[in-house]
Amino acid sequence: MALQERIVNLRSDTVTVPTERMRRAMYEAEVGDDVYGEDPTVNRLEAMAAEMFGHESAMFVCSGTMGNQVAVMTHVSRGDEVIVEADAHVYYYEVGGISALAGAQPRTVAGINGIMRVADFEAALRPPNVHYPRTTLLCLENTHNRAGGTVMTPAETRALCDAAHAHGLSVHLDGARLFNAVVKLGVKPVELTGCADSVQVCLSKGLCCPVGSLLSGSKEFIAEARRNRKSLGGGLRQAGFLAAPAIVALTEMVERLADDHRHADQLAQALASLPGVRIDLGTVQTNIVCFFVADANAWVAALQERGVMANAMGPTMVRLVTHKDVSQEDIQYSIRMLTEVASVAKR
Repeated sequence: MALQERIVNLRSDTVTVPTERMRRAMYEAEVGDDVYGEDPTVNRLEAMAAEMFGHESAMFVCSGTMGNQVAVMTHVSRGDEVIVEADAHVYYYEVGGISALAGAQPRTVAGINGIMRVADFEAALRPPNVHYPRTTLLCLENTHNRAGGTVMTPAETRALCDAAHAHGLSVHLDGARLFNAVVKLGVKPVELTGCADSVQVCLSKGLCCPVGSLLSGSKEFIAEARRNRKSLGGGLRQAGFLAAPAIVALTEMVERLADDHRHADQLAQALASLPGVRIDLGTVQTNIVCFFVADANAWVAALQERGVMANAMGPTMVRLVTHKDVSQEDIQYSIRMLTEVASVAKR
């Protein structure tokens, strides 16, 4: 085994730490009580987000999961049905919140690289019948985590939104890594968000904030969402200390995501040449690399022994995620360790 030279944390982009500029902004933030609507820094952030995403209003929330679940709670009534992609984060990783919190029933539709086809979505719609739940909400995800950080284009987003609206459904977009899609496609955020009725965007992943997400929508939607946020314990007081680094993130941290994408591509290209590794390079579009091996847990353990931290996403799938705190030197080291683990596993 190679001598461990360093620790490279590729488990997730949630492990990023705030920049010095963010820390200074937190220290200097002007704050008030946000539950009363009196925190000027939060108000500034929310106004910025609403304009950026093409909506009337926005709200700061503690996490992406809170943002998604508050959105579902606000859109649906108890007993309704929510259509989600089969591997969507809102369905797969949010502790059954669609059912437990909103009292709704998820219905899954398998997508291609995380993207539903309009025909498959429409086939999942239930006709009016006293025995059936009402289908009232479609949830989308961009980029798609379990599909490997794949990107949904403005045209694909618009087609699904138009189909949902034509059938009387609302649309919520889980944009936890929306800005990775923005940078990959070279578009403005509103081109990916404007047709959705609500959007959740994480600040604590590639954008490096310590805490928080944004939820945007119409004025009426956000007014009701604030009630639901409060019911989940999400009403914050001097939240400007958290909103301040978010403003830095939105103004200074977006373009650098291209570095993460380049690093992910380097990892993927190296993995494609290793024995015992299966990877679809077409899915490596942003900062997530998913690949398949005989025993994912064994690979993760072997990598950790060599100073490279990864996540097993199932019995055979390993995920690597690049981010601000991973350098080019870290990538080259990780490639050497991946090559070593593949060589050992082959024996």
